[in-house]
Formats: sequence, structure tokens, C-alpha cells
Amino acid sequence: MTDGPYSVVPAAGDTSAIHDIGYRSYDGPRLGATAIGRALFVHTLRGAYGLGRPARSKVMPMLLLAVMAVPALIIASVAIATDAGTLPLQYTAYAVNVQVVVSVFVASQAPQVVSRDLRFRVVALYFSRPLSRAAYVQAKLLAMTAALFVLLAAPLLVLYGGALLAKMPVWDNTRDVLVGLAGAAVFAVVLACLGLVVSAFTPRRGLGVAAVVAVLLVLAGVSGAVQGIASDQGRPDVAGWAGLVSPFSLVDGVQVWVLGADTSTAQGPPGTSGGIVFVLVTLALVVCTYLLLLARYRRVSVS
Repeated sequence: MTDGPYSVVPAAGDTSAIHDIGYRSYDGPRLGATAIGRALFVHTLRGAYGLGRPARSKVMPMLLLAVMAVPALIIASVAIATDAGTLPLQYTAYAVNVQVVVSVFVASQAPQVVSRDLRFRVVALYFSRPLSRAAYVQAKLLAMTAALFVLLAAPLLVLYGGALLAKMPVWDNTRDVLVGLAGAAVFAVVLACLGLVVSAFTPRRGLGVAAVVAVLLVLAGVSGAVQGIASDQGRPDVAGWAGLVSPFSLVDGVQVWVLGADTSTAQGPPGTSGGIVFVLVTLALVVCTYLLLLARYRRVSVS
């Protein structure tokens, strides 16, 4: 028998006892739901690039990041070597020209962000803490948006560095790269919303990857085909409205009308009314996908 706060005197013939093995209760600060959401955001963002995970998890995102940056590095190197006066590719056009790579990144990482939690029923552990379903969705959505922004912004900064080293006009390129970064932010939000909402309804990662690829590439193919046919037939208005079909041409239309960029597709939004519609459709897409994510996680049981 010992004298301690957790010691007891066993009854006659009873050999059981409770021993103090050194556990102490936590008496530090309790940061609450905000800190939990912030930690979830950081954890998800790191996981999108395989940080803190096995080496094989880093291969795909890091490879895609390198693939995104290589064309920009080549363009910048050629511009420096030839003393070019301007870049051959606008900052706002970069994402549209490499949309296949961006689509693969969304398809490979969006299921990793949400599907694993759903498939292995980890979500119940998150909701057992003071973290609301809305806060969970917001943390995941912000993390995926940030991961995509890093992917899209990195090559733009490479182009900008090449332009400065080639002694191109500093102010013009600074203004253009800021416009390009603003467009990259819009691309990141729209693609993150689409990727996560598709992945949230396909808990198996393989199915999620296939579903995201199908949605992004099929829509882009349909939009490009309609725009090409309409342009060949002298129907620029039809070609312009066809840009609403694909998220890439949709955001490109927003860049044209709001940011004053040149269109990177066959035809931009048809006039002022077209620009307004493109902006409203983009906003509606973001809001609707966010509400769908909330509805999806309200159905998740915590038992």
C-alpha cells in the first residue's frame, strides 16, 4: 500500500489496487475552435503537397509544381538570352495554357483533402471537438484554394523575375503580374470549389480522381469545341457564351471583363452584358458549391 492521491486500501482478500502512474491533467490555455480550424487549414495545406506524409505522397504534387514552373523558366530564359522587349505570353494566359496540368493537380489532391476523412470516418473525430461543420468545410476549402494558388502563382513569379532580368519595363510587368496573380486567385477559388464538391460525393479516392478529371477536362473540351466551331461559322456571340461551360474559360472571361486582360480562348465574353453574366455565374458557382459542401457534411454522422 502507498500513500498517494490515487492509492486505495484493498479489501480483505482483494489484490486489486489503483496506482498513480504520473498522468497529469492539462491546465494550459484552451485555444478553442478558431485554433482548431487554423491547425486543420495548415495540416490540409501541407498534406496537399505531401509535407509531413510519406515520400511517395510528395511525388505527384511536387512533380506537377515543377511541370508548371518549367515552361515559365524556359520562356524567361529565352527572353533574357534574346533581350526581348516583352514576354511572349501574358501572365493572365498562363493558367489557361496549362489547364491540363492544373486539372491533374486538382484531380489528384482534392480527393486527398476530403475523401480520406470520409472513407475512413475520421470526420467524426473532428466534430467531437468544438469545430462546427461549417468551420471544417471552410478550412478544407481555404487550404485547397491556397494550394492551387501556390501552383498557379509560382510560374507567374518566375516569368516576372525573367522579365526584370531581361530589363523589360518594371512598372508594366509589375502591374501585369499583379493582374495575373489576381486572376490566379479567382482560378484557385473556382477550381477548389469544384474539385472538393465532386470529391466529397465520391469517398473512394480512385473514383474521386476520375470524376474530377472527367468534369474539368470534358467541360473544357466541350467549351473549346463549341467556341472553335462557332468562330469558324462567324458566330462570335455563340463562341463567347460557350465560355460559360468550362471553369477555365469562365474565369478567363472574368479576367477579360474585370481585370482588362486579353482573352486566352477563342472568344471572350460578348460585350458588357456578357461580362456581367460571366461574373455572376462565377459567383453563383462558388456559392452553390460551398452550400453543397455544407449540405454534404450535415449528412455525415458523428456516431
